[in-house]
Amino acid sequence: MSTVLTADRRTVLNRHSLLLAYATAGYNLLEGVVAVAAGAAASSAALFGFGLDSFVEVSSALVVIWQFRSRVPEARERLALKLIAVSFFVLAAWVGFSAVRALLGTAEAQPSPVGIGLAAVSLVVMPLLVWAKRRTGRELNSATVVADSTQTLLCTYLSAVLLVGLGLNAWLGWAWADSLAALVIAGVAVKEGVEAWRGEQCDDCALPTSGKSGCGCGPDCTEGCGPKETTV
Repeated sequence: MSTVLTADRRTVLNRHSLLLAYATAGYNLLEGVVAVAAGAAASSAALFGFGLDSFVEVSSALVVIWQFRSRVPEARERLALKLIAVSFFVLAAWVGFSAVRALLGTAEAQPSPVGIGLAAVSLVVMPLLVWAKRRTGRELNSATVVADSTQTLLCTYLSAVLLVGLGLNAWLGWAWADSLAALVIAGVAVKEGVEAWRGEQCDDCALPTSGKSGCGCGPDCTEGCGPKETTV
């Protein structure tokens, strides 16, 4: 017995991937503009860096849009993963730079109610996008979509870091707290970028480790790889 995606279902999933990418790009563009403006007003390196990260997330979404506007999205999978990997590296560089800059005390960050509100909203919106992207990517067996969901997940972590950091700065004057956590996030971004570059984006054994389109999980994988052909 075989279980495969029908052509109609694949078309639907491709369209869902495209719509999710458009939604991500639109939200993050707005988020980035607000965060950069608020960060500049409050002299907050963390908030400014969060805004720059939002623009990196926009670039990742644009890669997915570029791939799925093709008549054969699978043909662009490898290059799309490379481009997403680059966006991870850019994210790590900017977050790391912002964190070190804040730790060195080059600017005295002021409390930012706008930044706190923005981080709180992102903590609601981002997990919903992550869930939708991963569900779609796993069913479609698309390493690109799941890699993009990991990018969005990192943005969720950064939203939490930003919220805690801005909160501690506003209430206790601890402007250094979010910078330390942001350095950890930057390290994770580098790791994910390396895996995407090598074609090892295999979240919970759901996607290929060989750089090919489709499921290429190894023999030790115990998780589902999404719909694929099986024989009994």
